[in-house]
Amino acid sequence: MERLWAPWRMSYIAKISDPGGCFLCAAAADSEHDDDNFVIWRTKHSFCIVNLYPYNNGHLMVVPCRHIGDLPSLSCDERMDLLDGLARTEDLLRKVMKPNGFNIGFNIGKAAGAGVAEHVHAHIVPRWDGDTNFMPVLADVKIVPQALKDLYAQLKEALKE
Repeated sequence: MERLWAPWRMSYIAKISDPGGCFLCAAAADSEHDDDNFVIWRTKHSFCIVNLYPYNNGHLMVVPCRHIGDLPSLSCDERMDLLDGLARTEDLLRKVMKPNGFNIGFNIGKAAGAGVAEHVHAHIVPRWDGDTNFMPVLADVKIVPQALKDLYAQLKEALKE
C-alpha cells in the first residue's frame, strides 16, 4: 500500500469530528479574522471563502451568512445576493487565474454529497483545458499546484484594483 503524507488534513478531521458548530457560520460571524479564515469578500447576505480542501486550484465557495440548508429557505434578497456573489467570484477568478471554464454548483443534502449539509453553499471551481492528467486516473491523486495563502493574497489584491 502506498501512503500519501498529508498532515494538514488533521485540522479538517478534527473540525468535522467536533459537533461544536458550523465552520461556515463561524467564518460568517468573525469578520475581524477574514485573513485567517480565507474570506475573500463579504456582503450583507453572503461571503466568499477559499475551500481549504480544494478539488482544483482556485476552488472557492460562496455562502449565505444565514445557517440554512436549502435554497427555498433563503429570502429573495439572500438568493439574489448569492447569485450576484457567484458572478462576482467568477469574474475575479477569470481575472486572476484565467481559466478556460468553471464548474459551479450546489450539493444540497448529504445524499447529494454536501459536506456541510445544514449550511447551503455554492462551489465555484476554475477549470483549464487538459487540467485532468494521469495522476487522478492512474494514482487516484489530485495535484493542487498553489498554496492557499498565495491564492488568497492574489485574489485579495485583485479586488483592490
